[in-house]
Amino acid sequence: MRFAAFCLAAAILAAPAAAQPIDPATQKRIDRILKRTPLIDGHNDLPGELREKYGSRVDNLAAGTDRLPQPLMTDMARLRAGRVGGQFWSVYIPANVTGPDAIQMTLEQIDVARRLIATYPDDLQLALTADEIVRAHRRGRVASLLGMEGAHQIGDSMAALRRFHDLGVRYMTLTHNKTNAVADSGTDVPKHDGLSPFGERVVREMNRLGMLVDLSHVSTETALDAMRVSRAPAIFSHSNSMSAAPQPRNVNFQVLSAARQTGSVVMVNFYPGFLSDRVRVWTSQRAGEEARLLFLYPYDPQLVTQGLADWERIYPRPTVGVAAVADHIEQIVRESGFDNVGIGGDLDGIPYAAEGLGGVDGYPRLFAELIRRGWSDPNLAKLAGGNVLRALRRAEAVAQEMKDEPPSLATLEPPAPAQ
Repeated sequence: MRFAAFCLAAAILAAPAAAQPIDPATQKRIDRILKRTPLIDGHNDLPGELREKYGSRVDNLAAGTDRLPQPLMTDMARLRAGRVGGQFWSVYIPANVTGPDAIQMTLEQIDVARRLIATYPDDLQLALTADEIVRAHRRGRVASLLGMEGAHQIGDSMAALRRFHDLGVRYMTLTHNKTNAVADSGTDVPKHDGLSPFGERVVREMNRLGMLVDLSHVSTETALDAMRVSRAPAIFSHSNSMSAAPQPRNVNFQVLSAARQTGSVVMVNFYPGFLSDRVRVWTSQRAGEEARLLFLYPYDPQLVTQGLADWERIYPRPTVGVAAVADHIEQIVRESGFDNVGIGGDLDGIPYAAEGLGGVDGYPRLFAELIRRGWSDPNLAKLAGGNVLRALRRAEAVAQEMKDEPPSLATLEPPAPAQ
């Protein structure tokens, strides 16, 4: 009972005040900032959710998707309410899908994203460059870009990387949750001590194409190697501060120092498990309880479900709000700088988000919290989209500098013969 009381007290202490309406003067200031600078989110998993929940259909997304039988965090009405000006749509596939199957599944996910953009032309507009993001924003559209979430998606093929770029992919995360032929993941056993030799060639080819190197999910060694090898700034499309919450998915001081030196941008994630160590511990304890119940009742899923529900009533998940996201942003600023931070909510890719940020309409609440903390308009504009626009422009400039270099024909080295 002592542990139950501790958890309940922690949850109460962690709970933020109920979300307050944004006062008109603050909202006017937010609107003024976001009219000049597009708010660009680095990572939204709507295409994956549409595949998993709705058979890859892209209709019925105008409004009200939070009330669907299987709710979504994104729809056109809420994108507008959130003042979103640009969105990287993730074309994620699971990390255990590799080789030709990975290439096919990635093509299917690109098709979902491209059909999504085409279906809502009054709301979304495909953007392939920084200038096209700005033009779409001026037209009142959400500039839409694509991002691949793991180098396993290219099937170890430079040709596939180039063709995905032709289809609109403008960043590639080097790993997801598993180490691959290109690099070590931050949540798997390392094999390369960072980037592999083939991975270095992949990063250089991405530079030649003008594709942003994304370092969310990767190990510290991979992040440092990639920022050393890349001629353009990297991004972390949906990552948080390890100083604020020790978690292998988050970014430590050493990596943030390198981000400052290379002009790279860490885009903060809204998932409570990455924002709060209390939530991470709670999640591990819940997983342990689920394993115990499955061991006791392998023949009765209903008993397992009921047991977990009873456990959660005794040990409620700690509540995490907008303030926690602002804390991570400010910690990244302390360790890297105002030029090196952005927003990558990971919406529709997480089971739940920080209170007040559970849909794409929530971004103004985050800006209101930072305004309350004394942030200036220029620094809010950098956070919103100025920093990632600058990184993308530099990636495009590097591609122009490398335009006379031939496409890479690098392949994985064949495995050594068995001894």
